[in-house]
Amino acid sequence: MPEPEDVADFTGEPDGFERLWTPHRMVYIQGERPAEDAGDNCPFCAAPTKGDAEGLVVHRGEHCYVVMNLFPYNPGHVLVCPYRHVPLYVDLTDDETAEFTSLTKAAIRALEAASAPMGFNLGMNQGAVAGAGVTAHLHQHVVPRWGGDSNFLPIVARTKALPMLLEDVRSRLAEHWPA
Repeated sequence: MPEPEDVADFTGEPDGFERLWTPHRMVYIQGERPAEDAGDNCPFCAAPTKGDAEGLVVHRGEHCYVVMNLFPYNPGHVLVCPYRHVPLYVDLTDDETAEFTSLTKAAIRALEAASAPMGFNLGMNQGAVAGAGVTAHLHQHVVPRWGGDSNFLPIVARTKALPMLLEDVRSRLAEHWPA
């Protein structure tokens, strides 16, 4: 079929772009945040009450645990959390602080064994002004990084392409968790 010479409407014409459909992220993008109360409304109080796969828990310690980030920056992005509902690092007991640090180191070792990242971002955002999404329950981010893992998508489209599902990464990290 011959093309019309004067095509004013290109609706439906392929544009060469692939689409990443991630509707589960709309809750995060629209700014909906979990309640700040302890208990079932706090995602970091709720996660360890579930089974590992359902709660996305990678490892459980005596005072702290490691969980997959539900909105990861990269595959393997985990959070180290105390079981106790406290907002600040200085609120941890000495035993909690020691295990918090130990689990951070173990998370790095597990990520190195599971996926060989080239570097890591570690950090805690304490308080809303510092960027904490859940301000009332302390958590430390451990984000594996690879050369070239940042591209135009997060900057231009506020979209992150993640090549692995959370449960697949959780299983892999749990398998490689240091003894």
